[in-house]
Order: sequence, then structure tokens, then C-alpha cells
Amino acid sequence: MAAEAKLVDPTAQPTWRFDWGQVKPLMAAADSDAATVSVVHVVMDPGRGHERHNHPEADELIHVLSGEGEQTLGDQDPFPLRAGQTVVIPKGVWHSTINTGWEPMAVLAVYAPAGPEQVLAELAGTESEADR
Repeated sequence: MAAEAKLVDPTAQPTWRFDWGQVKPLMAAADSDAATVSVVHVVMDPGRGHERHNHPEADELIHVLSGEGEQTLGDQDPFPLRAGQTVVIPKGVWHSTINTGWEPMAVLAVYAPAGPEQVLAELAGTESEADR
């Protein structure tokens, strides 16, 4: 049976808050049987970012919507990021993103296959504790 086409309304999705910013899943694995990718909107506060981590089972794209930051990939030297740029992170590569600007840094993170966004949900607490 073919999966159904579907509209996912971001206002119906939770917003997960962390000490470094907030994350809103725009399309998560749980939203559709057809979800082969997931998309999350991430906003990092000035001077903050997410710790070094990896996704053993998924590739990630980070597209910078606004702001500026610093990206690390594996053992490479950190490099600057700015709006309009996209970072390609193959599965298993350790990485981190830090907002180096004075205003919030917004990015879209795309995971393929979908699923790594579930780790963010777990880190933020249960969905009942997250803001809707």
C-alpha cells in the first residue's frame, strides 16, 4: 500500500527547549509512514550551540537560514558559517555548531533517513513537558 501525501502543520508540532536554544521538528519520522527524511528548525542563542555529537545511522544537512556561527566536522579545524550556506555531514561524523554572532542563529537540519530528531525529543523530556 502506498503512503499517503500529507501536510504537516508546524503549529501542531512540539518545541523542544534547551539551555542553548530551541528545536521544532517540521517533519519527523513519526509524522508519516513515507518519512524517509526529517527536517527540524533549530534556533541557537548567541554564544551557544550544540555539543559535539554524531548520528551513526543518518546523514545530516545543516542549512543556515540566518545568523553566523562556527562549524566543526570530525578532526578538521572549525570554520565559519553564515546565512545561505549548507554543511553536508555524512553519517557517523562527529560535529558541532556554535552561534558566534550577537543575534540568534537559525538553521534547518535535514536527516536521512529520518529518526535522529527522536534523540532531541528524549533529551528535551517527554512530549508532555515540551511546549506545543
